[in-house]
Amino acid sequence: MLQVDISKRLGEFVVEASFASEGRVTGLFGASGAGKTSLINMIAGLLRPDRGRISIDGETLDDTAASVRVPVHRRRIGYVFQDARLFPHLDVRQNLDYGRRMNRLADDAAQRKRVTGLLDIGHLLDRRPGRLSGGERQRVALGRALLLRPRLLLLDEPLGSLDEERKVEILPYLVRLRDEAGIPMVYVSHDASEMRQLASQVVMLQRGRVTALGGAEVLPNPPL
Repeated sequence: MLQVDISKRLGEFVVEASFASEGRVTGLFGASGAGKTSLINMIAGLLRPDRGRISIDGETLDDTAASVRVPVHRRRIGYVFQDARLFPHLDVRQNLDYGRRMNRLADDAAQRKRVTGLLDIGHLLDRRPGRLSGGERQRVALGRALLLRPRLLLLDEPLGSLDEERKVEILPYLVRLRDEAGIPMVYVSHDASEMRQLASQVVMLQRGRVTALGGAEVLPNPPL
């Protein structure tokens, strides 16, 4: 279970959010500037809350009252950004392995084979990022995050930089990831149709505050 009860001032903007989620995919939904990325950056440990507590499965990651602060590298959280952020001088195989090596995790050939099969990237291993499509780059970024063996995966608008054709290409992989990987995810988007396809629980954010919490029924109605 992910539990969040925090506040954070960023200049004139304040993020103040409280929710708990046991869903397989927790969707953070809201317009640009609603505070979604700031919130997941606090979960990841990239941003420190001014007040409050964040915990995963009963383990406290942040608790300002108790002066608890778990460093980023010890949170076991994978993060996939809107842009894939692959290393251009490394091939796909090396990009996939980078996080594992930096975190000094033992090599697991069976896990690597399972992840590359899940995301259909086995045939790309010898290519460099410059020779990949946008959808392929995002699938490699997903694979790199999964090979960190995270207990939680954060996805910040992973389809935001893709055109409609590439979005249609990668959405089935996100659904497969949800159904087969067994890793809870927090999925950030301002696209209600993505949320309907992926999220089991939706947290609606507006101007830094949670305005609704529930299933797909809290999302705006699709156009007729």
